[in-house]
Amino acid sequence: MQRILITGANGQIGSELLPELRRRYGEEQVVAAFHKRLPDRELLDSGPHYFVDVRDADKVRQIVREFRIDSIFHLAALLSAVAEKHPQLAWDVNINGLLNVLETARSQCCAVFFPSSIGAFGPQTPAVDTPQDTIQRPTTIYGVSKVSGELLCDYYQHRYGVDTRGVRFPGLISYRTPPGGGTTDYAVEIFHAALTEGRYQCFLRPDTRLDMMYMPDALQAMLCLMEADASRLRHRNASNITAMSFTPEKIAAEIQKHLPDFSITYKVDPLRQAIADSWPQHMDDSCARQEWGWRPDFDLPKMVQDMLEKLAQRLQQEQHDGLDKD
Repeated sequence: MQRILITGANGQIGSELLPELRRRYGEEQVVAAFHKRLPDRELLDSGPHYFVDVRDADKVRQIVREFRIDSIFHLAALLSAVAEKHPQLAWDVNINGLLNVLETARSQCCAVFFPSSIGAFGPQTPAVDTPQDTIQRPTTIYGVSKVSGELLCDYYQHRYGVDTRGVRFPGLISYRTPPGGGTTDYAVEIFHAALTEGRYQCFLRPDTRLDMMYMPDALQAMLCLMEADASRLRHRNASNITAMSFTPEKIAAEIQKHLPDFSITYKVDPLRQAIADSWPQHMDDSCARQEWGWRPDFDLPKMVQDMLEKLAQRLQQEQHDGLDKD
């Protein structure tokens, strides 16, 4: 990778991937494609950027040509809960946007990273130690778009030789970016609530077990896969990866080790609970470990400690900045 484009650069993953890639490859070598929501000043000022709707194929192609892009991290998408409320829009953004990126990659000789998800599985998929290759019959439009995206990426690799690669992410936890409409958002919201209010009302049942990952591990996985020797990759789209598997009551108990007065209650959201119940509890990621050396650094205790420390610092800084503006 030498010249890189990130779509969805102000989303949950993109807002952390962008500074990391600019640190590694140079600020002018990484182009950010933002959509609608204004990013913070740090992202906006750190290098070249555009405001782009990925459904605009001509604009995507123009940027790739202008900057001589050789690698695209295509992160623009509607997430699970939001997508379920707007299924037609989700299909348009998640699939037609991806198709535009793949067509541009085909004509301009780019590699493409596409993030799939545990949402690509469904209730008929084995829930424990979910195999790399297994039945995928999701019951959400988000999941359908992710399975379709995996297949599209495979097709463009086999049919046109486009270097497509991807992973199936579990729920992602980050102290930098607020939740964006995902079913696993509780695992981010709970930290904000613990530090600001001392209590949290969870929208999933206390025993809902799902795979999760701390954002530093997610970034490392993307870069490790994109830099891997292509000859080693049997599964390009998309490798199961995970770091930890827990329930709301388990993460709450871990937070209480640091904040003993923290409390959690439950008010189940039927939509998001139904989505969560259709997903695996724990994926088998042995193929990723064997093919391109995937290894997470953070388990639950290590993640909780780091998340609380980093988020507390960030909230304190935001409060300080707000007072300065007043």
